[in-house]
Amino acid sequence: MTEVHATKIIYLLFGKCYCFLTIIACLYACPSVAQDKPELEIGGALRFNYNLSSWKDGQKKRGGDFGYDLFRINVKSAFKGIFLDAEYRLYSKEFGGGMLKQGWLGYNFSDKNQIQVGLTQVPFGIQQYNSNNWFFSLPYYVGLEDDHDMGIKYVHAGEKIEYQFAFFKNAEELGFGNNAEISPSRYSYDIAGRNKEVNQLNGKFLYKFGKDSSSRVGVSLQYGGLYNLDTEEIGNHSAFSIHYEWTKGLWNMKVQVVKASHNPKNTSGESRDVVLMAAYGAPYEVAADFTIYTLDISRNVPVKWGPVSNLRFYNDFGFMDKKVSGFTDSFMNVTGVLVTAGSVYTYIDYAAGYNHSWLGGNYINDFAIGNPDAQWEARFNINLGYYF
Repeated sequence: MTEVHATKIIYLLFGKCYCFLTIIACLYACPSVAQDKPELEIGGALRFNYNLSSWKDGQKKRGGDFGYDLFRINVKSAFKGIFLDAEYRLYSKEFGGGMLKQGWLGYNFSDKNQIQVGLTQVPFGIQQYNSNNWFFSLPYYVGLEDDHDMGIKYVHAGEKIEYQFAFFKNAEELGFGNNAEISPSRYSYDIAGRNKEVNQLNGKFLYKFGKDSSSRVGVSLQYGGLYNLDTEEIGNHSAFSIHYEWTKGLWNMKVQVVKASHNPKNTSGESRDVVLMAAYGAPYEVAADFTIYTLDISRNVPVKWGPVSNLRFYNDFGFMDKKVSGFTDSFMNVTGVLVTAGSVYTYIDYAAGYNHSWLGGNYINDFAIGNPDAQWEARFNINLGYYF
């Protein structure tokens, strides 16, 4: 069987899967128990940020900068068994401006089974976050932590077994042009430039064991297409993750290994060793093939200091091993504490990075070719947020 024929068969199967899941959603559109009145819940957050970065000489001379981070609105609504979950974020213009983080319609078949349609979280790895700090972890910066795409997802949450299956038609689409590149004004990182994510399948399986399900071990699989706007051919991308989370008393540990590969059908002469990804208003390059290892440890310390009720101390470490031998690997380590005081949550982080696009160095290609002569850079960061 030729590669072209195999690709066509795969995408026919994708299409049938999408239609099948859509039919299921329609069949269950009429709930067994109707609500007499619509329900509406509105929340959100206002956050400010202080940071002092080792690679910014002017900032160091003035003692850092303190300013606006974001304002967000969360809306949850339900009527006649169908419910809505949406979050809209407003960053500064330099960081992408306004963007929809998530927005989906859902229906519960039972207390353990649910379907979601719209811009929903991709079921991959430790969720909701594979991190404790404000900066997230390395998988986030390559689209594999807290990613959200357009599609349909089935969720089963049992006492011992959890699984999710999803089909995503594409990432957030804002332009709808025939040959339009994706907009970088998005919350989670997606393939950008002359390639676009299409027809992605995801599956995640989680087994819980120990007292009060203190241990959670899981595997995640992802496979989809990469449509090239120039060649009009479809390449592919895939990712696999094995993850483990352990909680005992006030302690928590997260361990994850992620392996990813991207095979775009670029024009002749264009490198296939890197792909372009975008979020927060700007794109950068990422190695096409890599393995990421993360280890996160945290401990809660309950206190009674006026409004302060809890301190969560943590250290989150990540290592990105790039497949191409000429590329320099990337590292990230964040040590910090989350201070909880009523509705105010404050992250105090010391984030260090080596060949990390957001932590010094070269923003464009630190996650791709990198720099063997790079230095470790660090950012002291305080994020103060009121959540309502």
